[in-house]
Amino acid sequence: MILIRLMQESLIKLARDVRGQDLIEYALMAGFVAVAAGAVMPSVAASISTIFSQVSSVMAAAASQS
Repeated sequence: MILIRLMQESLIKLARDVRGQDLIEYALMAGFVAVAAGAVMPSVAASISTIFSQVSSVMAAAASQS
């Protein structure tokens, strides 16, 4: 019974935790704007692709360090 109560409290805390939510939302919005710009202006599509590749490699390196 105690274990169930602890699990419930942990899930409630997790559901209420919103730290980092704004950063994720801004990153998603920037990504959508970049994709839209690439679709509208094909001349910038190559540089947008390069930026996304660089971000991806940095994120992969950070994930492997932790």
